[in-house]
Amino acid sequence: MSPSITIRPPREDEPRTAVEIRDVRIPPVGLAGILRYPREAGAIIVFAHGSGSSRFSPRNTAVAEGLNANGFGTLLFDLLTLEEEADRANVFNIALLADRLVDAIHWLDRESPVRRRAFGLFGASTGAAAALAAAARLGDRIGAVVSRGGRPDLADEILDQVRTPTLLIVGSVDYGVIELNERALSRLKGPKALEIIPRASHLFPEPGTLEAVIDHAARWFACHLGASPPQAE
Repeated sequence: MSPSITIRPPREDEPRTAVEIRDVRIPPVGLAGILRYPREAGAIIVFAHGSGSSRFSPRNTAVAEGLNANGFGTLLFDLLTLEEEADRANVFNIALLADRLVDAIHWLDRESPVRRRAFGLFGASTGAAAALAAAARLGDRIGAVVSRGGRPDLADEILDQVRTPTLLIVGSVDYGVIELNERALSRLKGPKALEIIPRASHLFPEPGTLEAVIDHAARWFACHLGASPPQAE
């Protein structure tokens, strides 16, 4: 077993499911992450959190658990070291954040039990720009991108290079961000869609709105990563 992976049992506050959970360290700088995957996962989704967040983001954790329930593996990890976080400019350094996503994908290809599987990227806020930048660099290695309340304008220079199927999800009352996503949508070159969630604001705290994000994301990933579509309850 790779020394960068440590198996641990679920914490008391984590759902008891058939999802294996591993604490990981992603080289070359040893970024901490949480890898979760069902035993039969056909694809893994790598998350890029927004500014001021981390691998423990409650919203991204909720989305990851929803994707796990639909048969996807997930990787949530810290994009910056503690020293790097001390410099606020790094939070908006999209090139650096994209580098970290590329490192994570390369590490998964080499080390993880889900290597040779399909990969998707899920980005929130500034993390969405990093996900788009990483997708432009990795090309066909990324099968789909989903953005939640994203800031694709922060990846303005590379939007014309993104051919990865991309779903942009925005809240209907996230004024300003809707327009940023509409402009980004017009420049993306691959399959693309914009979903506006009714009554949702930027962080999707309203009842039922994050569940809608999970549903749209799961369907997009299922369609473009070759996985089985989520089953209606």
